[in-house]
Amino acid sequence: MTTLLFTHPASRAHAMPAGHPECADRIKAVEQALEAERFAALIRLEAPLGTLDQVVLCHPASYAQALIASAPAAGFVQVDADTLMSPGTIEAALRGVGGAVAAVDEVMAGKARNAFVAMRPPGHHAEREHAMGFCFFNHAAIAARHAQTAHGAERVAIVDWDVHHGNGTQDIFWDDASVLYASVHEMPLYPGTGAASERGAQGTIVNAPLRAGDGSDEFREAFETAILPRIDAFRPDLVVISAGFDAHWRDPLADLNLREADFAWATSRLMEAADRHAGGRIVSVLEGGYDLDALAKSTAAHVSALMEG
Repeated sequence: MTTLLFTHPASRAHAMPAGHPECADRIKAVEQALEAERFAALIRLEAPLGTLDQVVLCHPASYAQALIASAPAAGFVQVDADTLMSPGTIEAALRGVGGAVAAVDEVMAGKARNAFVAMRPPGHHAEREHAMGFCFFNHAAIAARHAQTAHGAERVAIVDWDVHHGNGTQDIFWDDASVLYASVHEMPLYPGTGAASERGAQGTIVNAPLRAGDGSDEFREAFETAILPRIDAFRPDLVVISAGFDAHWRDPLADLNLREADFAWATSRLMEAADRHAGGRIVSVLEGGYDLDALAKSTAAHVSALMEG
């Protein structure tokens, strides 16, 4: 079966001030990388506009409505210390939601083996009622909950390899026995969460923190010893990936030393786990990655691995 790619021009319209790392050039770099001939077999689809009903799978309606109401007609509105809204932000964020939901629909229906949602802004720092860390709505969390509510998935595993811990995803599923959240990330680092001792009320939070300077060996060991065995024990019906590429050695916002090959390896290992438990079903959503060359090459490696399954 095929790999799907969901994108939309609205992701470029989420403007940021000059010098902000979460810029429109990120998505341009990803899109250009995926225009290479080896990606000709990708099925390219437009990310639909997400709905409030989809957002409220993981966020209160009052939060979503207040965020939408605060969108500026011009300029910027500061939501958090490093999180700003421009006139194009809400459509971009909602299309990130819609793309993640549509990817789940296609994969759960067996129309594709897996999908990659190349949208911005990212989502994994968005808590139930708090936008932060460049994030507004938690696309990976919404994808997981949609798989459960619309497709009857009993268990969903979310694996997050962004260099920053996905505090928002952990917050949303802290009390939930039906969603496994597993993260490998640098610590100490923003947002300050993600200690190995943070296991959730149901024991379904798995944090495998790495130290500044760690590289391929430590990353792969964390995957092999902390994350993959928990996925096998959990036996998910769907695997969702929070695919951030800022653990790359070139990224300016952190200090891990991964290469493109590490992301391809992790993708392949998760595909093997999905084959064992989830009929091969994987939905991956773009998170961070702020060196444009590293982001482009790492995304290409990730999507190549998805296509090879």
